[in-house]
Amino acid sequence: MTVFDKCEKIGLSGVSGAPFCAEIAARSVSALNSPEYTVFPGFCDVHVHFREPGFSYKETIRTGTKSAARGGYTAVCTMPNLDPVPDCPAHLRVQTELIAQSACIDVFPYAAITVGERGEALADMEGVAADVIAFSDDGKGVQSESMMREAMERARALGKMIVAHCEVNELLRGGYIHAGDYAAAHGHKGICAESEWQQIERDLRLARETGCAYHVCHISTKQSVALIRSAKAEGVDVTCETAPHYLVMDDGDLQEDGRFKMNPPLRGRADREALIEGVLDGTIDMIATDHAPHSAEEKSRGLAGSAFGIVGLETALPVLYTHLVKKNIITKEKLAALLSANPRERFNIPLGNDFSVWDLNAQYRVDPEEFLSMGRATPFAGETVFAKCLLTVKNGQVVYG
Repeated sequence: MTVFDKCEKIGLSGVSGAPFCAEIAARSVSALNSPEYTVFPGFCDVHVHFREPGFSYKETIRTGTKSAARGGYTAVCTMPNLDPVPDCPAHLRVQTELIAQSACIDVFPYAAITVGERGEALADMEGVAADVIAFSDDGKGVQSESMMREAMERARALGKMIVAHCEVNELLRGGYIHAGDYAAAHGHKGICAESEWQQIERDLRLARETGCAYHVCHISTKQSVALIRSAKAEGVDVTCETAPHYLVMDDGDLQEDGRFKMNPPLRGRADREALIEGVLDGTIDMIATDHAPHSAEEKSRGLAGSAFGIVGLETALPVLYTHLVKKNIITKEKLAALLSANPRERFNIPLGNDFSVWDLNAQYRVDPEEFLSMGRATPFAGETVFAKCLLTVKNGQVVYG
């Protein structure tokens, strides 16, 4: 069945031939509504973990891209905490060959900032620059200021961005959830907000001094929002992302279950409210999932012992639509920009003839056993949401539906 047959089958009017795909990509969300269905441009997630090579028991390029397609995504950027770490051409080639063999959507790999993501020496940035989307040590903050400065200088010379997971190791103190009311009440070790925003503060100063294009991963604190807002006003070349769970949950929603454990952790209510304000005023440029699958055993050890990370590609639009659009916090046009136009513009990823078709009236409970991802850990399990993806098209080809 062709993409046009599929569109006609689900009742999307005006489907008559090849120009339809280009028209879908060019027109606004509101203009694309049929009586029953809504068409969104193909989403772009600049922060996912597909675990291959090295950890294919958690996820593979094949399962990760199928999961993404089910969530309406047609482009993703994969983080480099792999084995081997893509820190030189030979190591990167292992990953790019797997992508070529297995991906059903566009996959753009990051290269590491430092060798092995160990923070001891800079990676072969010049050797891999032509084949990666940007440089990141995601999962680890670059602790050395002089090393981060040099990385920014080299990235700027190469015309590439530094994309940073910001975390001051000496402030972690063995924490694994937010250092807030829940941690205090239940005897858990907390991660303080300073561990995130202090490194953002340092990096913003370095970005200002070097002129490097800089992007901050998964911000979670009110101080991070304020720092980035101020830096943008000063003209620093900075963008940032947050994730769906930080916008709709806080540490008051925690349960004694590993599916609520991620890094950074769910913060306090004031942080969540500041993040929403950052989305509304444009301080936060995009929403990324930080899709990070683990095995069931790795997520079965409660808050203290489970691995950090949750899956998010198949729930992002439904969760955000249910909690933000239906509650009139943002419009669906704004949501489309956060999930597609803004990340594509910043990371220079073209849309092409990519779109997804959604039934926004469909109401159902999130069931992780239905995921196409190998990961099952989500804090939204069992939650009732609206919006179901019916069809995802990549370059005129059906990749889901």
